[in-house]
Amino acid sequence: MAETSAAHTDADVAKVRRAPKYSVFAALGAAVGIIAALILSTVFDGTGEASPFTKVVYSPSQAFGFIMLWCVPAGVLLGMLVALVLDWTIGRRTREVQVAHEQVDEA
Repeated sequence: MAETSAAHTDADVAKVRRAPKYSVFAALGAAVGIIAALILSTVFDGTGEASPFTKVVYSPSQAFGFIMLWCVPAGVLLGMLVALVLDWTIGRRTREVQVAHEQVDEA
């Protein structure tokens, strides 16, 4: 027995807009935060004296880690804000495209 199929095609109009990938902007913001922490920890190397609050002398790598705890979330936040602004400005431009829906009925 041979199968017969009938195809029905319907055309609609859809609006398409471009949107930024937020994960990419968050990753780039985190990378900028790490670089900022590296720069800040090398420029402000601190002193060899104990901290007045904890009475502990921190190594440069510990200082880098502490600075990174603030810079990475700030970089992610800035990256997300840039993505949001781009979404608001670029996202307003939409275009209409023809979309074809095709249904195949198998009998």
